[in-house]
Amino acid sequence: MTPEPATICLGCWQNLHMPIPLRGPLSAPFRLFGVRPSRMNPNTCTICEMAFSKIMKARAVTIDATILFADLRGYTTLTQTIAPAGLTSLLDAFYDDCAAAIWRYDGILNKTIGDAVFAIFNFPVRRDDHAVQALQAAREIQRRFQERHDALVRTIGAGDIELGIGIGMDSGDTNFGEFGQTHRDLTAVGTVVNRAARAQAAAKSGEILVTAAVRDRTRDMITAAGSDYTLKGFDQPVTLFSA
Repeated sequence: MTPEPATICLGCWQNLHMPIPLRGPLSAPFRLFGVRPSRMNPNTCTICEMAFSKIMKARAVTIDATILFADLRGYTTLTQTIAPAGLTSLLDAFYDDCAAAIWRYDGILNKTIGDAVFAIFNFPVRRDDHAVQALQAAREIQRRFQERHDALVRTIGAGDIELGIGIGMDSGDTNFGEFGQTHRDLTAVGTVVNRAARAQAAAKSGEILVTAAVRDRTRDMITAAGSDYTLKGFDQPVTLFSA
């Protein structure tokens, strides 16, 4: 967990053993060369994004990671009933809560996809307990949003429309790297990513659904019994646990 903004890039320090300054007077020369805090995690730097192939010696690698998807429930319905300013306030709150929790537990907010976010844990900041960190981030996302729920409903005029967040998670080997030719994108792909996305789609508002892989890695943090779900794209039912 990184509760305060890091003074050096955690990713460069772990992977390259280079103390790249992120903040303070020593960071000024690096800014001249475009090295600044990453938008995916401000405790890492743009070197971690732009020089992936140089750091990892490949355009894509297999890493053990935990993938988290979070989706804002009720947003699509609200787009038909409230003013754009209200939608902006709602998305701002959702993105801010997700980013703060993900960064605190050393993940990267890889993408924002409309009313959903996609986070990756265990690169570039390596953590042996990355599944634990990801679950703590998921719980903090839910807690933060719940704390501001009533005020948001009043502010945007949501009325009786249910507002909440559904979260899905999976852990395992994931293909991570730079994909694309004319437009390169640093992201993760594969079965673990797809399963986490489908688990998120199955989660109810306010619920976190995780796979057996996450449950096994987080041990006594999850005590609920699992249930089998039929997930789109998967031939066999997938056991998910409410966390």
